[in-house]
Amino acid sequence: MPEPQPIAASGHVAALPAADLDRAAEIFLAVRPRLFGIAYRMLGSAAEAEDLVQEVWLRWQATDRTVVLDPPAFLATTAVHLAINALNSARTRRESYIGPWLPEPIDLSADPSLGAERNEALSLAILLLLEKLTPTERAAYVLREAFDYAYNRIAEILSLTEANTRQLVSRARKHIADSRRTNAAIGDAAHQRLLAAFIHAAQTGDQAALESLFAADVVSIADSGGIVTAARVPLFGRERVARALAAIAAKLWRDVTFSTIVANGRPSMLITSEGQPFAVVDIQTGEHGISQMLWVMNPAKLTSITPTK
Repeated sequence: MPEPQPIAASGHVAALPAADLDRAAEIFLAVRPRLFGIAYRMLGSAAEAEDLVQEVWLRWQATDRTVVLDPPAFLATTAVHLAINALNSARTRRESYIGPWLPEPIDLSADPSLGAERNEALSLAILLLLEKLTPTERAAYVLREAFDYAYNRIAEILSLTEANTRQLVSRARKHIADSRRTNAAIGDAAHQRLLAAFIHAAQTGDQAALESLFAADVVSIADSGGIVTAARVPLFGRERVARALAAIAAKLWRDVTFSTIVANGRPSMLITSEGQPFAVVDIQTGEHGISQMLWVMNPAKLTSITPTK
């Protein structure tokens, strides 16, 4: 991650003594992974999360730190409020987005600190469900589930009562539970086997093999931002999704490479073209097979993905 940059001398804040600035940077850098983790889970975008974390640093420099009793709590609170504001603006922008919008994947193997302390609320599928929550519900859920904040601390951050905070988290949990696709979870080894079989079938365009891997109500969602060719509406159903993938293989998969990558803490399919990421595909698996595929194809969302050598 880039180092925090001092505020330029612009009249906004007085020049800071070197020792004071060094101490401010030391405090900030110690909690920066958590700030990024909060911002990323709130916004679903690594690029926007990085911008937000830099804004927290600028505000931290401009703050009278002598009156801040708990710097990590102050920085986390600042990040949450900036994320809530940014999410309100982002939702307006996403209304004009071409085709479905999906979160931006991040490669935890390249920089484990991106996941902050825990992997909860980090998968693309959960991040997509979080989009349906209000910004305040999302903040409460992220702080509780991903960072294990106590309810009274979340209440302080959100300027709510503890009772209201508990209600927010409860509603968020219920909404996510109700929205999950009904396909009982399987172990990591079974998930890996399904992923490997899916990669082979998708690469060869074997429609029958694809159908055998899919749950009856499978859904395929592609995010291209209108920049590359992809379905602009979700595809539903085992036969329809398999037929579409088989058709794509015959036309587009001749000069691409398929491999696996750990994106958002989960093994996913990576498609590269001429050595550059073309798509990251996250699959949701269960006892009935693959129930959901999320195709992130917008080139702007693949900049942090590094193909395996």
